[in-house]
Amino acid sequence: MRYSRAFIPTVKEVPKEATMPSHVLMLRAGYARMVGAGIYELLPLGTRVLHKIERIIREEMDAAGAQELLMPTFLPGEYFKESGRWDVYGPTLLRIQDRKGGEYHLAPTHEEIVTDLVRREVRSYRQLPLNLYQIQLKYRDEPRPRAGLLRCREFIMKDAYSFDVSHEAALESYEHMRATYHRIFKRLGLEYRVVEADSGAIGGSQSAEFQVLAQTGEDWIVACDACDYAANVEVAQAGRASGPASSEDLAGLQKVETPGAKSIAQVVQFFGSGVEPGHTLKSLLYLAGEEIVLAVVRGDHEINEIGLARHLGVEEVLLASDATVQEATGTEIGFVGPVGFAGRILADPDAVQVANAIAGANETPYHYKNVNHGRDFEAEVVPIRQATSGDPCPSCGGRLELYRGIEGGHIFVLGTHYSDKMNATFLDEDGKNHSIVMGCYGIGVSRLIAAVIEQHHDEQGIRWPVPVAPYEVLITPIGKDPEPLECATELYQGLRAEGVDVLLDDRPERPGVKFKDADLLGIPIRVTVGARGLAQGTVELKKRTETESTDVPLDGTVAAVKSALAELGG
Repeated sequence: MRYSRAFIPTVKEVPKEATMPSHVLMLRAGYARMVGAGIYELLPLGTRVLHKIERIIREEMDAAGAQELLMPTFLPGEYFKESGRWDVYGPTLLRIQDRKGGEYHLAPTHEEIVTDLVRREVRSYRQLPLNLYQIQLKYRDEPRPRAGLLRCREFIMKDAYSFDVSHEAALESYEHMRATYHRIFKRLGLEYRVVEADSGAIGGSQSAEFQVLAQTGEDWIVACDACDYAANVEVAQAGRASGPASSEDLAGLQKVETPGAKSIAQVVQFFGSGVEPGHTLKSLLYLAGEEIVLAVVRGDHEINEIGLARHLGVEEVLLASDATVQEATGTEIGFVGPVGFAGRILADPDAVQVANAIAGANETPYHYKNVNHGRDFEAEVVPIRQATSGDPCPSCGGRLELYRGIEGGHIFVLGTHYSDKMNATFLDEDGKNHSIVMGCYGIGVSRLIAAVIEQHHDEQGIRWPVPVAPYEVLITPIGKDPEPLECATELYQGLRAEGVDVLLDDRPERPGVKFKDADLLGIPIRVTVGARGLAQGTVELKKRTETESTDVPLDGTVAAVKSALAELGG
């Protein structure tokens, strides 16, 4: 492609809400444009990157024995009602009525539709195992779409679904897909970790996320420095952390007036020397369905709301409003505590071992000193705190480290979660009827464009890995003489003949403008053709990941470029 004919609308200024590097750079470099909140159009450069990611995914999925199909995204509501997800998805589901009043929705995922397909077509164990996948649009009415392509209302996903005769066979399919995902993410040039995860609204008994490591990621994960344990903090378990000595003599309960001390930091400051956050108790009121519960953790810990919901047997817990807190405790937020609370209390093991703790007194503006579990309050002791850096690993006792990540893929063992509800069965060799055992496997294809940028960029712009770059090589003729452009055009044609993706910057711009745009676009290799170099029979070759360039002989440029691409993983 010649730059002069390409649609690459670069800009200097981007919207104020664009703060993530990938969001900023995709807008500045002309890869994407926003149509509405959480709705983006991919421009030609962005589309080229998308297609290269899709190609890698297709190659690996096909090699794994999966078969591609294409399901609709405009779906009758009856299938989600059959599985129970019509209500579970709540406002996230984009619902539509047709002209006759029929209930439809835009697909957030396709478990029900593919299950319906299989229950209509599969009758015998001889037709299994089966793995079907698609690369298709998905729709979710995100409450806070943000971060460009990382959280959208409309996005492209690769979703695959496996169907097996037994749980053992389903686990084999799951591990087969896990290995396939490893190959995909490695080919994309990504640094990632596979972590235990929550199955959420998808359901199932087991799941794992492929988290792309990035300082700007919206997810937090913990990983052990001594073994393979890794998990999203939503489901991570921490070993028992060392707390204040429990052998300390128990002091008498004291009520202390603490005006203005609502947060843990303010409480620590109020009580002064010798008091640390770990000597306090953090007490938060939650709504779990119709029930109001008090969750208690150590003051230096955070509550794992997904873990709390699991222990309570509900889909989610919601932090109580100011009015609910006042009604349930008689006090305002900041002074809530377990002593005297009349409802159900869940306390983390690390919280109950704190001796002579400081906690809210359920009276404004007071706190209690010397609060002790078993004497001053009783609670269900369950692990409900969020794991963090420095915690012991629950697997080997090593040290957990905290990382930020971007969820790039998620794999699930669904079991018979959908096949039972939708009567998807098969006959075994004895003619007996059984539910098909399922798995599902998703990759956020469009969000991976942003994830790659988050991991591969610098102050000047994007630094694409070769396998997903929109073009592999950018040829930049400089100067007003006709010879550099003529020579650059010959190189352009020669590289294209060798199957290399090339962009020729034939614009009548100053060298500085061309070089800035080259760095912004992030094409892996730049070949600069100038009159001075041509006089010596050389051109300049520069990798986007390096600061220095190399002079190569003009007649060896094609070979030098191909060698450089191979070094970069092309």
